[in-house]
Amino acid sequence: MGAPEDPAFQRRVLLALLKLLEAPEGPVLEDYPEDEPESDEITVLACPVNFSQYLDESEEEDQMLVALKREMTAMRTWYDMAVAKRNRTTVGASGIELDKLGDFIYAFVKGEEPENPRDDVAIPYTLKFAVEDLESYYMEGITTQPGQAGASSKKLRDWFWDETVAGKVLLDLKKVCEASSDNIMNMMGAHFIVPGDVARRKQE
Repeated sequence: MGAPEDPAFQRRVLLALLKLLEAPEGPVLEDYPEDEPESDEITVLACPVNFSQYLDESEEEDQMLVALKREMTAMRTWYDMAVAKRNRTTVGASGIELDKLGDFIYAFVKGEEPENPRDDVAIPYTLKFAVEDLESYYMEGITTQPGQAGASSKKLRDWFWDETVAGKVLLDLKKVCEASSDNIMNMMGAHFIVPGDVARRKQE
């Protein structure tokens, strides 16, 4: 969909998407022919927190979880500003409160299965929604920071997967899900936790 505040490009993408409904049969998978425009004002996306500064050998709790929760706390002010500014959010599909989201996701990384907060879907699907909530939380927050509103989706994606603790946690989660004997959980790990282009790049 491109960078925020670029309705002309987004409209062209949506019209191309709707055009696919005219296909005589499906499924249909096509690449959009136009490259996403990038803002000239964005050169660097700096992570709002530093992963290494949150590692403390004296901590008894898992260090990655500690770092994730502290990073999420550091993002909270920016996320709250985003919600106030836009009067909407895409976070919430999992039904998990933000202060419990990190614990829920990381439980799977540790090989545990937390209680499912939703009774209408199986827990692998709740996990998928939780991952989407986590990504949305970061993206909505970072694009509220000064000078970041015009960042391209590629810059945002690279920032999330290369520079945040959350990205590192989800890469670990992907491996755990792929190793699961549960077919649905295995499918989640293979296709829905980490974007395919990111997974391929990380394997290189």
